[in-house]
Amino acid sequence: MKIYVTGASGFIGSSLVRDLVAAGHHVTGLARSDRGAAVVEAAGGAVHRGDLADLDSVVAGVGDADGVVHLAFSHDDMSQIHANGQRDLAVVEALGTELEGSGRALVVTSGSALVAGSGSPADEDTAVDASGGVGAARGPSEELTLALADRGVRSSLVRLAPSVHGDGDTHGFVPTLVRLARERGVSGYVGEGANVWPAVHRLDAARLYRLAIESGPAGMRWHAIAEAGVPVREIAQAVGDAVGVPTTSIDPADAADHFGWIAGFATVDNPVSSTRTQQLLGWQPTGPTLLEDIRAGVYDGV
Repeated sequence: MKIYVTGASGFIGSSLVRDLVAAGHHVTGLARSDRGAAVVEAAGGAVHRGDLADLDSVVAGVGDADGVVHLAFSHDDMSQIHANGQRDLAVVEALGTELEGSGRALVVTSGSALVAGSGSPADEDTAVDASGGVGAARGPSEELTLALADRGVRSSLVRLAPSVHGDGDTHGFVPTLVRLARERGVSGYVGEGANVWPAVHRLDAARLYRLAIESGPAGMRWHAIAEAGVPVREIAQAVGDAVGVPTTSIDPADAADHFGWIAGFATVDNPVSSTRTQQLLGWQPTGPTLLEDIRAGVYDGV
């Protein structure tokens, strides 16, 4: 297959390019900078220069591709997540319009945190509450992706775990917790820390994207979840041990001061199942667990 990937130079995207190339696919990756282009080329992909802010440049990369994986999203400023979500929606609409009626594949990225607080493990049928919070920011892109299946696109979406871990993870939630532990002198969790985060290794996540673009049916949600829920208290303990600082509970009233922008995620409870994803796509996670990566020193250098 010929596959076009946005976010191809990123933490997951570069792994996906390597996985796709190893499986015999021809890959073109969107890159907005010389550094990004070098990463795509090193992973074995061809480069298409463009920027998410320029929809024409993004769409021009589709060409005669058999499928598109949309991984790119601006995480630079979480205070702008709603504006970033609107920009993402515009990209999905532009890609969907380009692919409309072709039967070609489009796999779009979402997140399991969009279905947090459902009271029981969310599965692939659990819809996003787009009325507020993160769901309002990214939910519309998810809804549009599913709707594109009725417009002749083999569209589906991958919900990533909040913790996609592995070598090279420098901007996610766990490296943020590591930096906070160094700055504060303690590794914290909120209250009892019994809330859970799902997790997946970056290589397992990349393989799931490949399976979805190769053979996933239209209108599906796929859960890139290897661990249904890791207690945040255990994550904090592993971080504290790795950094060499004590682990302590943070009063909920002090969470915003202690955790900053990540405070809302520090308190989220997000148990998620990937049973159907594994059954339908034959996806079997094989990478290290989140706690194994922390204890192995993956985050020592962040």
